[in-house]
Amino acid sequence: MTQEPFIIERTYSAPISAVWKAISNRDEMAKWYFDLKEFKAEVGFEFTFEGCTEEETKYLHLCKVMEVVENKKLTYSWRYDGYDGNSFVTFELFEEGNSTRLKLTHTGLETFPQNNKDFARTNFAAGWTDIIGKSLKEFLENKLLSQV
Repeated sequence: MTQEPFIIERTYSAPISAVWKAISNRDEMAKWYFDLKEFKAEVGFEFTFEGCTEEETKYLHLCKVMEVVENKKLTYSWRYDGYDGNSFVTFELFEEGNSTRLKLTHTGLETFPQNNKDFARTNFAAGWTDIIGKSLKEFLENKLLSQV
């Protein structure tokens, strides 16, 4: 059964170029997202990172960049080593005056094992809300303040 994708949108007081760099540059991503060993916004680039739950369960994420439209769209697959399922995360950027609206869509959550509470939609919603709504926002605001 296909579920509706998880979607979150936030608007940042930052130009598209700054938001694009934050979501596509490994060094910047390490400051607000996950500390990836390597990342390139290039179709076909594969990357991994480890994340853990509040209970300290660790999951190795296996990802592959699927689509790149500079300053507009970045999509990568998102799955877990040793578990069934494959999903896709898409970041879309929209210029709104001096601000940028980011729309994150995470599809395919229903493909993960539904008997594992760590893969519950509510956990993805909480995680993305914190990452996009708080961490990225604070990173962009602090970066802009340090440039003034």
